[in-house]
Order: sequence, then C-alpha cells, then structure tokens
Amino acid sequence: MKRKADEPKAEEPKADEWLSPVQVCDAYPMFVSPAALADRRWRGDGPDYVKTAPARSGRVYYRRSAIERWLNDRTISCGGAAA
Repeated sequence: MKRKADEPKAEEPKADEWLSPVQVCDAYPMFVSPAALADRRWRGDGPDYVKTAPARSGRVYYRRSAIERWLNDRTISCGGAAA
C-alpha cells in the first residue's frame, strides 16, 4: 500500500543510546565516578549493563533506558510514609 503525499511518515523507533561508564558519570552525577559505578556492578546493585567480552578485557556499556529505569525504581515520592 502506497502512502499518499500528504500523509505523514510513520516515525521509526529511536535506537537506545549506549553510554560508557565515563559518559554515565558525566550525564548522571549521582554515580560520582566510573570506579563507583564499577563497584555497583561488582556488588550487583547497579543498573543493567552489557559487557562485550568476559573477564577484564570486555568493555562495559549501559543503555540510557536501563539507567533511567534504575533511577525510576529508586525514586521515592514525598508525602507518604517516613523513610
């Protein structure tokens, strides 16, 4: 089926942005440093990440959506019960 000339194009979904640990820390100051982010990875309580190879040789990347989801899961609404 052909699209009419006056019909808008359907938007293609945007690819999720990939960030290195340094870029994550630059964009989200609450992570403080790449070393602190690595510590969260080691403890297993940080945001989801992708590692390109096993052991120390693999580079680590984060999807921006994973960072946002991790932060949203930790957002506390005011006006409720005391923390």
